[in-house]
Formats: sequence, structure tokens, C-alpha cells
Amino acid sequence: MKHNFRYFIGMLAIAIPLCISAQENKELNDLKGKVDRMPKISGFVQGLYQGNFDNDFNLKDNTFRMRRVRLSVDGALAKGLTYKVQADFLNSPVLVDAYLKYKVCDEFAIQAGQFKTPFTIESPINPVNLEIFDYGENVQKLGGYSDVCGVGKLGRDIGVMATGNLFPVELRNGEKFGLVDYSIGVFNGNGINVVDNNNHKDIVGRLDFHPWVKALTLSGSYYYGNYYKDEENNGIRNRWTAGAQYNDGKLVLRGEYISGKTGHAQTVIPEDFGYFNSNGYYAVAGYNFALGKDKSQKLMPVLRYEHFTQNDAIEKGGTNWYTAGINYWPLKSVNFKIDYSLVEQDFGEKTYSHRIVGILSYKF
Repeated sequence: MKHNFRYFIGMLAIAIPLCISAQENKELNDLKGKVDRMPKISGFVQGLYQGNFDNDFNLKDNTFRMRRVRLSVDGALAKGLTYKVQADFLNSPVLVDAYLKYKVCDEFAIQAGQFKTPFTIESPINPVNLEIFDYGENVQKLGGYSDVCGVGKLGRDIGVMATGNLFPVELRNGEKFGLVDYSIGVFNGNGINVVDNNNHKDIVGRLDFHPWVKALTLSGSYYYGNYYKDEENNGIRNRWTAGAQYNDGKLVLRGEYISGKTGHAQTVIPEDFGYFNSNGYYAVAGYNFALGKDKSQKLMPVLRYEHFTQNDAIEKGGTNWYTAGINYWPLKSVNFKIDYSLVEQDFGEKTYSHRIVGILSYKF
């Protein structure tokens, strides 16, 4: 709690001077031209209902709860130099993002601080804009949210990353974009708000290819890392993904395979399995229908299938989720999702359960 409060005070210590400075210097020029230094304050709030049912649809448990309460400050300090500070106030203030980014050109930018690692297609999507209520189990378990190795949180880490767009093209309709997007970084490997506790740095990278269609993305990412297991062992944390997405603003199709190897070579206790392999995949499809007199409302029916096996040595078939939902935007700032999932678990014998989730989001 004390550490989280310190992070909150630190965020205010950064944000307040920036706000004052922005108001005083909005009309100033830097050496490369005029820069609007006025910080932008934004954020979002999510409230969730979840009900869990057994195979006969008898209610096992249900609850209302807050899912995320985020506040962000971002802006520009100079030409090409931007920043972002974000905190979550759900339980106690905790620093989520804090970084500087300097864009030299379209082909190269450097970013330093705490931010999302460039792993998977789905992780970079803002949770408010996801088609269903949250990231898939495979993304969370192998992407640093609730990782199978027990290290990391919120898909973020502390480090330095280079990004850029390569091979620009212009289509007949005047649309311009880069054929290749890249991101590669070096990180502590311990997640948010903690220092490294071993002498290894994790390397994470993602490469996206748009084959002459901006809406189409072919993507692959790789995570090569180590984590502190105990005084005698460091565990390996190696993962890779391959997937594709089509998103033209109306039709959304996305699928991805994720695989990971986690653990260490020495078995210290009988229950310790050493290395274990995990794998997962998902496919999601949805279509945005424009509603209302001015067509400003959006309604997306969505279907999603996902599979995750945490340890393929002891799980026969892992867990499957079959989800159908509705994603509705009555206003640009308000979103409501309701999802039904059939959950199938196979650990030698198949069992079934049901889940209903509704989530209301407001962003500003």
C-alpha cells in the first residue's frame, strides 16, 4: 500500500508541473517548430457483473465488481518527444504506464520507461475496445497478465523499446501506410513497479506485415526471458506467437496461436515439474452495425473460441471457451458488453460449466 501511494504521489509530481508548464508555454517555439504542450487528461472506468453456473445451469456464484479505474496524462514536451503517465485506482493507486517516447522519423522511434511489452496481437488493444469483456486466457497466461510463471502483471514491464514503420506505400485511393511495423525491446522481466532480481534481461519483439492492405495484419512475436525461481535456479520464460487480423472498422477477424516453455532444469521438490510447455489459440469474429439516425451508434455481434493448455504433460485436453456476445456503443464514450460462455474442461474427463459476464465502460 505504501509503495502504491508513493507511485501515485510520483505521478502527481510529474503531472502537475507538466500541466503548469503547458499552460505557460503553449505558445512557445522549440528549435524544430511549434509544439502544443497542453497535457491531455483521459481515462476510463469499468464495472462488471459475472455469474458462474454449473453444467445444469445452477448458479454457483455471482457478483458485481469494479474491473478497472484508470486515469492518464499524456502530451508532448518538444517536437517528436511525447510522454504518458497512467495509474489505476481500483484497489489502491498503482502506476500502470510511465514513459517517454522520441520519434526520430516514421522508421524509428525510441521509448523508455514502463509500458506494455510488444507481445501478441491482442495485448496492445485497449480493454475498452476489446470485442468481449476481457483478454483471452491464453493471452493473460502467456502474455504477462496473470502469467503461468507467477511473474508480471498487466502485460507491462520496465525497459527500452525501438519501434517503426518500414516500406511506405500509397494506394490508388491515396491511402498511405507502412508495409512492415516492428517493435523490439529489452526489459527487466519482472513486471510493473519492481526492479530486476537477476542478471538477465528479457528480449521481446513483434513484427507485423500488411500485405498491401492496411486492414490486414500478419503478425508474429517472440519473448525470450528468465525469471527468478529460487536461490538455486532461474526459470526460463520463452514464448512465441503467430497470427493474423483483419479490421476495417466494420468487420473484425482475428486469430492467433501462442506457445510457451516455462520452468527450470533442476527439480527441487517432488511436486516441481521443472520445464513445462503451454499452448493456446483463439479466433474471434464480429461485425459493427451502424445504428441511429446519424449512424453514430455501433452494435457488434461477436463470436469467439479459445483454447488453453497450461501444462501439456498433465492436461489431456486443456480448457475451451465458446463465447457469444453483444458489444454495443450507444455513445462514443459509453460501451456495454454482455457475453455468454460455455466452458469445457478436459483433464482426463470432460466437465462443463457456464459463464455470463456483463461489463459497462465509460471513457473520457
